[in-house]
Amino acid sequence: MLSLDVSGFSIGLLSIFIGITWLYYVMKKRNLIKMREKIFRQNGGLLLKQRISSLESGVEPCKIFHAKELETATNNYSEDRILGTGGYGTVYKGILRDQRVVAIKKSRIMDQNQIEQYINELSILTQVNHRNIVKLLGCCLESEVPLLVYEYISNGTLYHHIHHNGEAPWFSWSDRLRIAAECFGALSYLHSQAATPIIHRDIKSQNILMDEKYNAKISDFGVSKLVPADQAHVITRVQGTFGYLDPEYMQTSRLTEKSDVYSFGVILAELMTGRKPISSTAPDEEKSLSIFFLISLESNRLFQILDPRVRREGTLEQLQAVAELIKSCLKLQGDDRPTMREVAMELEVLRKERDLNTMQQRGVSL
Repeated sequence: MLSLDVSGFSIGLLSIFIGITWLYYVMKKRNLIKMREKIFRQNGGLLLKQRISSLESGVEPCKIFHAKELETATNNYSEDRILGTGGYGTVYKGILRDQRVVAIKKSRIMDQNQIEQYINELSILTQVNHRNIVKLLGCCLESEVPLLVYEYISNGTLYHHIHHNGEAPWFSWSDRLRIAAECFGALSYLHSQAATPIIHRDIKSQNILMDEKYNAKISDFGVSKLVPADQAHVITRVQGTFGYLDPEYMQTSRLTEKSDVYSFGVILAELMTGRKPISSTAPDEEKSLSIFFLISLESNRLFQILDPRVRREGTLEQLQAVAELIKSCLKLQGDDRPTMREVAMELEVLRKERDLNTMQQRGVSL
């Protein structure tokens, strides 16, 4: 009789223990859900939903990743997975469960301005689809700071190749022309073919990535602006990178598509000269690449400032044509600059002429 009472008491205790354990895990799960919802709201999740819902139908939805999934993919954000760092935070290499390699952008800290930049980049990249624009794969808003997940681009930045790798076998004058044509084509798409025209606002060689075949991919749309087709410009706080910034935009805060044209004119000058857009160690007249390039062109000293490889491989006609194109992009008045589409078309013609000349030369040597 006593043994039955003890047995019943034990079963009762076990039931109570199981019940308490179950209740603990239910409460823990509810608290976790509430915490994730709070973080989601803090990280701009409601703003993201609003932006996405306002987009035109047919836009590919953004995949939502779980925080744990991205922690596993980056080995808990290990230092040996870091691809690059900047004012925005850190980009990590990640390997997803399906073995896809991705790049994951993680902010160091999160304030309202950075949240808006992340949401801005999300809403813009979900609208665009171009082979020379980095592809956004998804995001995560349930971690302490929002995370963006991109396709992995393996060969660094154009800036690195111009200033540290200029003699690499692949980085010929023909390839420089091709890269410029690819970028201008992508920017022309943003300006005139996207559902709502997009001004990048921070075009620089650090924001142009090179894939495994050395094709160009424009990245970093955090400060980009959507400008409705019926608006020629927007008045906005000046943002961008010194050395690439449109002087008219800096003076007036009036942002137009021609601001991107100016910035890419500086990149073209980088590609031709191998010089940095701003050099603190150079003489005063050479500190600004855009000013130095224009002065050199005006005084017939273009060939003295060209990168040796460019001077060696380019024809006189091609180099002069590209130099004149740079001059037109760097006009002080935006209205005097060509459109991105016009520059893209001219570069494509120059690139094809160069390829044809190369093929003919190879044919003769054969």
